[in-house]
Amino acid sequence: MTETLAPRSRKVKILATLGPASSDKRTIRKLMLAGADAFRINMSHGDQKSKTRLVNAIRELEKEFQRPTTILFDLQGPKLRVGQFEGGETVLQGGRKFFFDQDSAMGDANRVQLPHPELFEAVKAGTNILIDDGKVRLRVLEADGGRIVSEVVVGGTVSDNKGVNVPDVLVPIPALTEKDRSDLAFALDQRADWVALSFVQRPEDVAEARSLIGDRAALLAKIEKPAAIDRLNDIIALSDAVMVARGDLGVELPPEQVPPLQKRIVACAREFGKPVIVATQMLESMITSPTPTRAEVSDVATAIYDGADAVMLSAESAAGDYPVEAVAMMDRIAVSAERDPSYQARIHFTETRLEPTTADALAASARQIASTISATAMVCYTSSGSTARRIARERPTVPLLAMSASLHTARRMGLLWGVHAVHTRDVSSFEEMVEKAKRMALRHKIATGGDRLILMAGIPFGTAGSTNVIHVVRLIGDELDRYQASKVSARN
Repeated sequence: MTETLAPRSRKVKILATLGPASSDKRTIRKLMLAGADAFRINMSHGDQKSKTRLVNAIRELEKEFQRPTTILFDLQGPKLRVGQFEGGETVLQGGRKFFFDQDSAMGDANRVQLPHPELFEAVKAGTNILIDDGKVRLRVLEADGGRIVSEVVVGGTVSDNKGVNVPDVLVPIPALTEKDRSDLAFALDQRADWVALSFVQRPEDVAEARSLIGDRAALLAKIEKPAAIDRLNDIIALSDAVMVARGDLGVELPPEQVPPLQKRIVACAREFGKPVIVATQMLESMITSPTPTRAEVSDVATAIYDGADAVMLSAESAAGDYPVEAVAMMDRIAVSAERDPSYQARIHFTETRLEPTTADALAASARQIASTISATAMVCYTSSGSTARRIARERPTVPLLAMSASLHTARRMGLLWGVHAVHTRDVSSFEEMVEKAKRMALRHKIATGGDRLILMAGIPFGTAGSTNVIHVVRLIGDELDRYQASKVSARN
C-alpha cells in the first residue's frame, strides 16, 4: 500500500513556479516534499513541448503521493516593446526630446519605432511612458496618429526590444494575443486546473477568457495593471480567483503604493469569497542565496497575516540556485506565522460576505461549531468545489478534508486555504458518507481516536450546490483499531 503525502501543518498554500532550475521530475518531487502545494507553468518562456514534460512529471508524482496536485498555466499576455537601435542600444539623456514613430528604420538617440499603433491614439500630453521596467521614464508632450513627442524625465540606456509600460491609460489592446489563444488551447488539452490571465484591465477581458475556457478550468485574473484597480470588484466577481502581481504593479505605480493595494486586493477577494494569491519577489534574494533577508521573511508573513490563500515563488523556484530551499523556507515562515496566537484575530479582521443561501449559512455555522466543541477537523463532500470554497472563506481554526468524486475538482482545490483535497468514490447514502468521512480522516492523518469531526454535505448526493447538512461525529477507539488492522491486512 503506497503511503500518502501527509497533510501540511499550515493552511496557506505555496505555489511554486517551474523553470530551468526545476524542470526534472526529481527536483519537482523535492519541491513537493519541501512544501509546494501547486505548480505554476509560465507560458512566457519555453515551448509547449517542454511544458508537456512538466505536466507529465507532476501527474506521475501525483499518483506516487496519492494527492491531487494543482497545475496553473500562466498566459503571457500582450508585451509592448520598442523597436531596434543601431548598434543594439542607445542612451537617452534626461531633459531631451525623444520621438516614437511607426517607422521600422533602426532607432537612435532621437527616435525609435513603437510597433503598437493603438498606443498612438491612446496616449496624450502628460502620459508617462516607462521603458525597461521603469528604469527609463518619459513624459508625452504631444501625440497624433503617427508620432509621439516625449521628454526624457529619467534617462538611461535602452537596448533592442525593451518592454514598454503606459500606466496612465487604458491600453486598447485585448488581454489575449494569438500566442495566448494557442497556449490556452494547449493548456486545456493538458487538462489545466487553473489558467492565469495576464494584462487584465477590464471585466470584459475576463469575460472573453471565460467564454473560451468554459468550465474546463478555473480562471485566475492577475491584477497587475492600474486600470484593473478601478474595476476591481467587477473583475473579482467574474473570476474564480485573483493574483496580486506585485512586480508589474510596482513598475506602473510608485512602489510605496503597492503595499496598501496588496491589502486592498486581498481584502476585496476575501469579501467575495474568492481565493487570492500574493506573488512576485517574495524571497527574491534566494535566487542566489541559501537564506532570505529578514525583510523578505516579514513580507511573506504579512501576506499570510492578511489572509491570502496562497503565496507564490517565481524566479526563486524557477531559475534560482536554491529552489528547494526557497520552498522549505516559505513553508517554515507560514507555519511560524500561523502558530502566532494573534493569527486568527488578524485573518478575521476582514469581514467576509455571505450570500443568502443555505450553503453559506451552514459554512459559517460549521466554523463556529468547530470552535465551540473543539473539533479536530472539518470534512465535506463536494462535486464542484463550491462547498470547500465557502468553508475556506470562513478561515476555520481546523483543517478541512474535502472529498470529491471528481479528480478535476479535487485538483482545483489545491489553491484553497486550509483544504486537504482527496479524490474518492462517491457515496450513495448518509450512513456511507459518515463512515467514509471517518475512514478518510484516519487514512490522511487528519484525526485519530477520540477526535470530533464536523461533516458537511448535500443530500441528495452528487448534486452541485446542494449543501444542506451539518453532522458532528466522534471517532472512537474501535474505529482506529479497525483501520490500523485493515492497513496491516492490505500490506500482507
